[in-house]
Formats: sequence, C-alpha cells, structure tokens
Amino acid sequence: MEKEERIESQILKLKEKYKDSGQDLNSYLDGLLYQRYLTYWDYIHLDTLLSLQVPRTYFPDEEIFIMYHQITELYFKLILHEQKQFVDHKAQDVDFLIEKTRRINSYFEALISSFSIMIKGMEREQFLKYRMALLPASGFQSAQYRMIEVYATPLENLVHYSEREQFSSKNPLEDLYEHIYWKRGATDKETGEKTLTLKQFEYRYTPRLIRIAKQVKDNTIYHKYLRLSEDKKKNKELIKALKTLDINANVNWPLMHMGSAHRYLGKEKGQLDATGGTNWRKFLPPSFQKVVFFPDLHTKEELNNWGIQWVDHIFNPDKINKE
Repeated sequence: MEKEERIESQILKLKEKYKDSGQDLNSYLDGLLYQRYLTYWDYIHLDTLLSLQVPRTYFPDEEIFIMYHQITELYFKLILHEQKQFVDHKAQDVDFLIEKTRRINSYFEALISSFSIMIKGMEREQFLKYRMALLPASGFQSAQYRMIEVYATPLENLVHYSEREQFSSKNPLEDLYEHIYWKRGATDKETGEKTLTLKQFEYRYTPRLIRIAKQVKDNTIYHKYLRLSEDKKKNKELIKALKTLDINANVNWPLMHMGSAHRYLGKEKGQLDATGGTNWRKFLPPSFQKVVFFPDLHTKEELNNWGIQWVDHIFNPDKINKE
C-alpha cells in the first residue's frame, strides 16, 4: 500500500512538472517507453572521446603528448566550472567559498601530481623530433588557462611585473590586456616581434578574454574575498585555501612545466627554443613573473621569495642540497 501511494505521489509531481509544456504526462510516458536504455559509453560519448587523439607523426609517444594535454584542458574546464560559481555567488557564505576553492585546489593538485607523465613519460629523442611537426602550436595557446587567471584576479595583477606599478584598476581593460605578462613569453628574442604562436592566439581569443574581463570587472574571486565582512575575511580556512590556490596556480603548476622544459629542451651549452618559439626560460619561472592572484593575503617576505626555491632547485640543485 505504501509503495502504491508513493507511486501515485510521484505521478502527481510529474503531472505538475509537465503541465505547462503543452503536452500531457501520457505523451512523456509514451516517449519513455520507446526510449533506449542509457549506457555508460553513450552517456560519456566514449567512442568519440577515444577518437580525438590524431597524431601528426608516427612516433608512439606523440599520442601520450596529445592525451595529457587533452586531460589538462578537461581539468581546466573543471576549475572554470567552480570559479564561475564562486564569482556568481551572491551571499557571503564563507563555507560555500571555501568548498569552491578546495575543489579548485584539488583539480590543480591532480594536474601537478600527474605532470610526471610529461617529465618522465616520454622519450626525449622522440619528443625533439615530433615537436617539429607541431609548429607553431604551443601549450602557451591554452585559452582556458588565461580564463582561469582572468576569473581569479583583476587584470592589473596580471600586468608584467616590470610594468605593474604603472597600472591600476583605473586603466581601461584593453590597455591592461596589452601589457599582460604572458605576451612577453611569445615574442621573438632577437627582434621583439610577436611570434606567430601569439598572433594566432590573439586573433582567436582576445575578444573572448576581453569580454570575460568586462563580465568579472570588480567581481573576480579576489574582489569577492575583499568584499567580505571584516570577520569573514579573517576566516583562517578561507585564507589558507586561497593562498594554496595562489601557490598551486602561480608557482607549482608553471614550475612543473619548467622542469619538463628543462628536461626536454635544456642542454649543456645553451638551450633549445620551446614549441612555437616561446621563451620558456623567461616565461615560466614564477620568480621572474611574480604573478599573484591575492597579494594582500601574503607577507612581504612571501612575495619577495615568490617561487625562488623552485628555480634554485631546477637550475642550482647544489645550492639546495647544501641548505
């Protein structure tokens, strides 16, 4: 009897749900009768997913290179999914913000811990050959990562460190964007001209990035934190989560790339250029860029030493071993 009453209750709820659709419940139930059972492979489009790896050479390790970058972009999408909820949140619910930041950190940490696939999971000799077939494409062209930065902090915090003091929130967003730090990583070292890699990226994504910057103007994750009441801004768990996000995004993640670049592109005398002509030695070290999403949360000492230990670890391992 109880089971029948529950079924009747559910039917009434379904009638209520579909009454404004222009069709009665019986029509939807007929459709349910004809509908196929859902399978795992159909739900996640597995066959399509597994067909998306299309190497441009015959080197086996190129497929690893493609899959890892695709996995990375999916994690970036997860991060953006949480960031959008963070900035759209209207209430000052600290627990909600902590949970969103925790999730973002978990995605970054999964990427950071998995980067050994890139550092040790491919043969250097294969990489140095198949990478020449990928020009001018480069991981530098990841628009989703640039979106992550724009959602996290105002554009003035992303201006190149050498020029940052000259700009503020009063500058037009277009001017701030022109001086964003990562553009210097894709300019010709000899002439200072933009590489084709950067020109391609700007042509495709500049309008979208500017549009997002306007959408979140004064409403980035950093702004959301700064607008919290004084007692909520002092929440130690939230501060810790945001500082961890800063370190994950702006120290640990770029420096995993730096370790990979050093292994594959570094050599005893000089170094090779990165794919697309990006200047990895000038672009990747966080101690050179000093990109910080939430500067007010860090001490002066932390900001002055931003990423230095990792750079020493890569380029001066003897110094670290002596300390």
